[in-house]
Amino acid sequence: MSNSIALVSDLIRPTVAALGLDLWGVEHVVQGRFSVLRVYIDKDGDGVTIEDCEKVSRQISGIFDVEDPIAGEYTLEVSSPGMDRPLFELGQFARYVGSVATVRLRSPLEGRRKYKGVIQKVGVDAVHLLVDDKEFVLPASAIDKANLVF
Repeated sequence: MSNSIALVSDLIRPTVAALGLDLWGVEHVVQGRFSVLRVYIDKDGDGVTIEDCEKVSRQISGIFDVEDPIAGEYTLEVSSPGMDRPLFELGQFARYVGSVATVRLRSPLEGRRKYKGVIQKVGVDAVHLLVDDKEFVLPASAIDKANLVF
């Protein structure tokens, strides 16, 4: 996790929790001059509503106006993780053992960077993914991006 993402997460986690929601994850996507700060929220039960997203957006916009954790201009998006939810932490992988996920690594492991398979188990610092009847142990530190497959 980059320092800016960790800072943003630490800044907004208490506010999101105070609104009765869970901070699922944060992404900062930079494309040229434009960037998007995407905040994913979740909650048990009926799921996230548009009103939940609006409340979180208003609250964290106020925090960002004071703290200014991201340099430059960016667009803030607040949303639910959705059905093909991104996975940011090992605990999230563990929650979905038995589900199919796609995982992209920062650098190749055994000659490949992209994997799609069933999450078998989650260790202290790795995800075990079954791909075409072969188990791969993917170090958490090497995972660039991961999503469930709907």
